[in-house]
Amino acid sequence: MIELDGPSRLPRTGPVRQVVALLHGVGADGSDLIDLAPMLAPALPGTAFHAPDAPFPCDMAPYGRQWFSLLDRRPAAMLAGIQASAPLLDAWLDAILQRHGLGPERLALLGFSQGCMMALHVGPRRASAPAAVVGFSGALLDGQRLQTEIRSMPPVLLVHGDADEVVPFGALAQAEVGLREAGIDVEAMARPGLGHAIDPEGIEASARFLARAFALA
Repeated sequence: MIELDGPSRLPRTGPVRQVVALLHGVGADGSDLIDLAPMLAPALPGTAFHAPDAPFPCDMAPYGRQWFSLLDRRPAAMLAGIQASAPLLDAWLDAILQRHGLGPERLALLGFSQGCMMALHVGPRRASAPAAVVGFSGALLDGQRLQTEIRSMPPVLLVHGDADEVVPFGALAQAEVGLREAGIDVEAMARPGLGHAIDPEGIEASARFLARAFALA
């Protein structure tokens, strides 16, 4: 089995009390999202941030990584790709928690774009619920399947720009409905004028959401 690895940021002082996994989008790698760590850290003392590189080379560019191919963008094809990568991500999450000696309730997933799709797929299917899932500019590919496969119900924050030119803004409402129908508590945040990106307001909202989830605020 492929073992994931990528950049990390640990607390400057004191023990690690919780972990936030940062899952990047297609064509990037872990270094793309690890820069969120210093922006989130003030609200999340004692947090280790880990940003794994996706398991496969990007097949649409000569650089970067991908969780699954986008050459075929039919939902069924993308879902099959997610399902192939999910065990790799699950195993990595388990290893990270074991490394820090933490339980599953001290884990949160934060994903952007394709990384958001991975977080929304893997988080509710873990045997023990993560503390939270945050998804930026992504989608829930098969909400009906989630209703039959769900194993846990972490609270979810979704953030999406209404000018997103890559993942349609309508995916925000679709994901919210699909997650709610599966019984998951969801907060949805639309960002006016924002394209396929993460803005300061979204970062601030995610920091507050994660702090509440970890009982730090």
